[in-house]
Amino acid sequence: MRAQRVPVDYRPRSARLSSLSAVTGLNVMSDPCSFSSFTRCVTKHLNLHLHLDFDRHVIRGRVALTVEALEDRFSTLTLDSSDLSVVSVTANGQPARFSLGPKHSFKGTPLEITLPFDLSRGQHVIVEVTYETSPSATALQWLTPEQTAGKKHPYLFSQCQAHHCRSMIPCQDTPSIKHTYYAQVSVPKDLVAVMSAVRDGQEVDLQDSGRIIYRFRQTVPMPSYLIAIVAGALESREIGPRSRVWSEKEFVEKAAFEFSETEAMLKTAEELAGPYVWGQYDVLVLPPSFPYGGMENPCLTFATPTVLAGDKSLSGVIAHEISHSWTGNLVTNKTWEHFWLNEGHTVYLERMIGRCLESEQFRQFKAIGGWKDLQDSVNTFGANNPLTNLVPSLQDVSPDDAFSAVPYEKGFALLYHLEEQLGGPEVFMGFVKSYIQRFAYSSVTTEEWKNYLFAYFKDKVDILNKVDWNAWMFTPGMPPVKPQYDTTMADACNALSQRWLQAKDQDLNSFKQSDVKSLSSHQVIEFLSLLLQEDPLPLTHVKKMQEVYDLNAYMNAEIRFRWLRLCVRSRWEEAVPLALKMATDQGRMKFTRPLFREVFNFEKFRDEALRVFLAHRAGMHPVTSGLVSKDLKVDVSNAASQ
Repeated sequence: MRAQRVPVDYRPRSARLSSLSAVTGLNVMSDPCSFSSFTRCVTKHLNLHLHLDFDRHVIRGRVALTVEALEDRFSTLTLDSSDLSVVSVTANGQPARFSLGPKHSFKGTPLEITLPFDLSRGQHVIVEVTYETSPSATALQWLTPEQTAGKKHPYLFSQCQAHHCRSMIPCQDTPSIKHTYYAQVSVPKDLVAVMSAVRDGQEVDLQDSGRIIYRFRQTVPMPSYLIAIVAGALESREIGPRSRVWSEKEFVEKAAFEFSETEAMLKTAEELAGPYVWGQYDVLVLPPSFPYGGMENPCLTFATPTVLAGDKSLSGVIAHEISHSWTGNLVTNKTWEHFWLNEGHTVYLERMIGRCLESEQFRQFKAIGGWKDLQDSVNTFGANNPLTNLVPSLQDVSPDDAFSAVPYEKGFALLYHLEEQLGGPEVFMGFVKSYIQRFAYSSVTTEEWKNYLFAYFKDKVDILNKVDWNAWMFTPGMPPVKPQYDTTMADACNALSQRWLQAKDQDLNSFKQSDVKSLSSHQVIEFLSLLLQEDPLPLTHVKKMQEVYDLNAYMNAEIRFRWLRLCVRSRWEEAVPLALKMATDQGRMKFTRPLFREVFNFEKFRDEALRVFLAHRAGMHPVTSGLVSKDLKVDVSNAASQ
């Protein structure tokens, strides 16, 4: 059903919020992904004591939440939890009654707490919960030594976005609530712990001399999904005045080289968006089984080792995560329905950093690739799927199921369209910086963003009124306007791909090594992406491509991934072991799943794909192995007994 157009007005905020609810179905005074009501109380601070048990794969925890009442006669509160074993609850040191409600499919279980006293509006209470996590906590991934690069020590990392912090800590697990935190983490002495916070010293655990307690403090208020913890055999190297890289020793020197431009990116971002408020900006390279590209945890960006290209060509991932320090971490979407506010602005800022450090043509080139990613997501969901709305309703929808390129690239396309209409990149970046300053340290909705846009450009309201806001925000499918991007950098990729697609066997000697030597890594990626959108090349062509370009020698994961898919698709048997090796040497789902699918679809090697998957399954991240098993139609329960 098409939503009604949302008119812009300047009525009192409460009236505007109720009108948005009426026309979009979104209740912006609550969060459909959380049990906690942020209209009745807010968490201001967390004090965490965490004991990491690698034998049982659980965290024994104690969290003290400083909670402020937002109403008089306040005596009950609800926290989010998921598969937590709650031992006890106190309020200002006095025992408090608690109960766990029924389990919801993705929201977990509400933890209902009754205080032994009433609070008046504005008063604070310290609610302390003693608990233990489940071995299957969705936020926590316990890696065996074989899943790490070093193969000697276990490893733990968390991934709380979007709504998984509740499986690690009982809390108000909604991006509308921001709080500071302090933490003490006890780990075996062979391991090092780091968190999304500034390090605050360490000491021997007095209760167990074989363990060390690491301390952390986060003084900038942030939402619960940005709490992150890692423990493993970590080393670090300084890469700038406020930055270190952390990883297992196998990756630390590569990472220090790859991310050596971090400070330049930070300074560029500060010039664009304002001061960096988080103090430290470190990068943690996770073990190869980490299934994602990156995560913007404050003070400690997570990154996959597949971005270690050896030539810094994939460090754009870091530009994206750095940008989140302003858009996402400092100004945050109030609920996951407004996720585009996080990601659309972050992609816009990331590409502005690329514009400053590279060129405007580079920004345009990256935008062209982003439009293709958006088309792929819309095709995957279906053009009429409401989850392709820029602002979807997540009533009874897990935010994990809704995540895609849509909030990133449809959001960017809207901001770029507005930039074109309102005066160009410098003018629009002025708005973005002002928006960040206006809403820093808070969480916002799309309507609050839009009202500020109209207030900032009050002399251009006639232009803004011509934007089809309903089509952009609340209509599924591709945007109503396709921006006209500069194709200068893309033209060479298009021309070369067309030469290969149209070439006859007798034309193959016309290709030379200089064809790709004149292209940047980003352009080689685009060239191969274009070929993958077409019917498979004849085997003679891919063999000639290897002979002339030696693409097997490329270590850039994005290039290698596309090249091996191209080879397998053209039925080059010699590429099959290389494709399966890449699929199992690392576990980033973006690479592993398509590579396994390509080999599986090569009828002659279907059994080999299954054999290699089953042989490596134990070393894979459980999310990755579960999804690959579905791709390959493997019954894991039967496979385990074979």
